[in-house]
Amino acid sequence: MRSTVHIQNLKCGGCAATIITKLSEVKNISGVTVDQEEETVSFDYYNHHDFERAKHILSMIGYPILGADNKLYTKAKSYVSCAIGKMHK
Repeated sequence: MRSTVHIQNLKCGGCAATIITKLSEVKNISGVTVDQEEETVSFDYYNHHDFERAKHILSMIGYPILGADNKLYTKAKSYVSCAIGKMHK
């Protein structure tokens, strides 16, 4: 199955690089793409558990799904993830 989710805190290519790297490391998640303009992440997954795991990982690295809690520490995580993504681009 394929899904596209709207996320928060997406700022640049560094963010996108981190998101692609982290989600691509997860078993049963593949074909990860990020649309910075639309602030979306698309990916293929095997079952609902994999989809939920992907959402959890996005939140853990600072990019929660639109409508989810977006507290200050989540925003701070996104800045760290962004910096890491820029270094590894």
